[in-house]
Amino acid sequence: MDYFIVAVATLSGLYFHWWIYVRIKRWINRDLALSMAQGDSAKQAYMLDKLAEAQTLKVKKAELQNWLQNAADQYPAR
Repeated sequence: MDYFIVAVATLSGLYFHWWIYVRIKRWINRDLALSMAQGDSAKQAYMLDKLAEAQTLKVKKAELQNWLQNAADQYPAR
């Protein structure tokens, strides 16, 4: 029974750490995209769409900032 408790506690801890890592990674990527919108609500929606597109295309983290910056530069100016 002791091994079972240790196994459940260990697996729960590993799952929680994985879950929080994924959440923080999503928050960081979202903040990066929104920071490039410069407070414009229409551009924020555009950048969030581009972030979703980057995730669909599986853009790597090292390339994400440049990819989003290129998308922000292509945003039509008003």
